[in-house]
Amino acid sequence: MSDYRLGIDLGGTKIEIAALDPAGEILIRHREPNPGSYDALLVKIQQMVDAAKAETSPAATLGIGIPGAIDARTRCVKNANATWLNGRPFGDDLEKVLGCPVRVENDANCFALSEAIDGAAAGRKVVFGVILGSGVGGGIIVNGEPMTGLHHIAGEWGHIPLPWVREEEFPMPKCFCGNSGCLERFLCGSALAESWKGPGERSTQGIEEAAASGDEAAIRALDLYVDRLGRACALVVNMLDPDAIVLGGGVSNLQTIYDKVPDVMKRYAITPECNTELLKNKHGDSSGVRGAAWLWGN
Repeated sequence: MSDYRLGIDLGGTKIEIAALDPAGEILIRHREPNPGSYDALLVKIQQMVDAAKAETSPAATLGIGIPGAIDARTRCVKNANATWLNGRPFGDDLEKVLGCPVRVENDANCFALSEAIDGAAAGRKVVFGVILGSGVGGGIIVNGEPMTGLHHIAGEWGHIPLPWVREEEFPMPKCFCGNSGCLERFLCGSALAESWKGPGERSTQGIEEAAASGDEAAIRALDLYVDRLGRACALVVNMLDPDAIVLGGGVSNLQTIYDKVPDVMKRYAITPECNTELLKNKHGDSSGVRGAAWLWGN
């Protein structure tokens, strides 16, 4: 197996490829628009991989992170927000096009893997990675390997209900998955923005500065978000008992989270001491593509 690892982060609007050298440093990093159709996507990835292998090694391994999962029974994509991927044998088709083995994994698992291998949680045995962005996702890494589960949905944290619900939090908001009260509807970036400035808002930029200057709406929104995120993290502690929880996505840049959420976790975790670390990611928006490359081991 080559010492060079290629990783691809497949997003709704972009495809990013990176090449890691034997020391885990990024040699190449390149983005292209996602063409938005299945056959065109396979062609685009082939072009990007061929170009990257020409600069590294023809034997470089390839891992790819997708916004969904591969069904273990059918080998087809499921749960992808790029709906035209669903029901397609993406990994198998990509191997046919490229003529080499490909490992495909959920993008949140790739984020968590990157941070567990050589990121903020390097050296920890059990790591839970969280994406707090336009959506909410999660991934579980145990001893440097993604834990995927029977149905390949382990870590789908965004689609479990908000725990320890209070009376004033009813009625539960509907989620696109068809259920009500999913964590995604409370912890995504737009949920915080709407809590601060009202329906239709999407940006949380400046919320901490506003709170520091005495903006009561910003203070209330951050306090509510911290409380809900703390409850959600405590649920992870009670179920998984990880060494660390690493946060990614745009909301993870708020310092308030790291200052206040650990105290909320301690109130709800069923242990006299809650020593699970709450960590900000180290690799930022590189984590997804780095984690995809690390699917071939370290």
